[in-house]
Amino acid sequence: MNDGAAATTRARKPVVLYPSPGMGHLVSMIELGKVFAARGLEVTVVVVDPPYNTGATEPFLAGVSAANPAITFHRLPKVEVPPVASAHHEMMMLTFEVIRLSNPNLRDFLAGASPAVLVVDVFCNAALDVAPKLGIPVYFFSTSGAGILAFFLYLPVLHGQTTTSFREMGEELVHVPGIPPFPATHSILPLMDRYDPVYPEFLKAAADHCRYQGIIVNTFRSLEPRAVETVVAGRCTPPGLSTPSVYCIGPLIKSEEVAAARGEECLEWLDTQPNGSVVFLCFGSIGRFSVKQTREVAAGLDASGQRFLWVVRSPPSNDPAKNFDKPPEPDLDALLPAGFLERTKGRGLVVKSWAPQRDVLAHEAVGGFVTHCGWNSVLESVMAGVPMLAWPLYAEQRMNRVFLEKEMGLAVAVEGYDDAESGVKADEVAAKVRWLMDSDGGRLLLERTRAAMRQAKEALREGGESEATLARLVESWMEKPARDVGDE
Repeated sequence: MNDGAAATTRARKPVVLYPSPGMGHLVSMIELGKVFAARGLEVTVVVVDPPYNTGATEPFLAGVSAANPAITFHRLPKVEVPPVASAHHEMMMLTFEVIRLSNPNLRDFLAGASPAVLVVDVFCNAALDVAPKLGIPVYFFSTSGAGILAFFLYLPVLHGQTTTSFREMGEELVHVPGIPPFPATHSILPLMDRYDPVYPEFLKAAADHCRYQGIIVNTFRSLEPRAVETVVAGRCTPPGLSTPSVYCIGPLIKSEEVAAARGEECLEWLDTQPNGSVVFLCFGSIGRFSVKQTREVAAGLDASGQRFLWVVRSPPSNDPAKNFDKPPEPDLDALLPAGFLERTKGRGLVVKSWAPQRDVLAHEAVGGFVTHCGWNSVLESVMAGVPMLAWPLYAEQRMNRVFLEKEMGLAVAVEGYDDAESGVKADEVAAKVRWLMDSDGGRLLLERTRAAMRQAKEALREGGESEATLARLVESWMEKPARDVGDE
């Protein structure tokens, strides 16, 4: 994308970005801020202290500020959050609550900063009760794709069609305009039970989509054409409401790795492997397996005969009080089958807890990716042209798996991921890894993924679909036209 330097002198007011607490949300919003800053906008990121432990953010924020002078940070005063009613989704309930309680502090900051616009994510819809009263337009940043956006826009309609929870519907298909039908078991995890206290929070957040001035989506039209066209045409919006302007500006992926120095071992090992020969297994920042499932993966990799790079994390704790604690480093000797590391030495590398995923996927030695289907991971895989095996775990990932397999043709799922009792067996891991890395079907999947990569790069080039959309959005903020100009 071009830098928009000529427009710099016209940018008078800052753009304020408001991510919900947690490093994942912060990183995504900062990447959006970098794109805006490169086009001459002054960007302020409002930071809220989470009511749970997510690790220290100060070193990361200091690094971002040093490398990006146009991006500044403003930390709102800490608020005291009372205990919440949903133990099952405690972190999400706490997030909605801390954002709601921060509204007075947000109002004070916005009144002084007088920004051109405020951009929020899904947990920050409470800002709609503050910013418009100050004359500040609010935009929504959808960190997931257009398929998930279609679902959220349509959720109030689905809610009104039945009194049954998604969980009770079992394998019954859910129909949403613009996306493939999916089993109710594959709905977004916190929405499975409509009587859980977190459900109405998300239902309100979904209904609030139509209150935004515009919706910025981390996707590109040619990746999800049917979903984008359906959303833009208003066919997902509840009757009587209007769909805001939609801006597809993706794929937006990390411009550099956080803690990249820790990833040197991975990249040096990959340098010694043949091109396209390694399958990479990584399951997101909070994806963790039981000891039993970890050993099944190990046995499957062992039996597959394929080269692999596998990020292993400690199993989840049985103590709810430790849900928000940083997990300890895994004890590989205790977790993995006896002799596994010795038997696979040379063709496999196991790393503890973390790997520089973007850089690993971009490495020419990597030929396949076993992923939890988080949207950032999907886009990084597409940008690298690496085909995927889908193993969804939480949040909206089961829906993403349906889109990837049924709509985009960019992934094949492992069988058993939705079986809480038996999980994914070693034989399935071995068979699917071999299929991905060494079969005609795997090669066809690679060809489709490479085609999507070319479309992604085309979308981002100067004059491409995403670049042109972004340019139009930034221009509208600088000149403050009376009418919004999205993808209409």
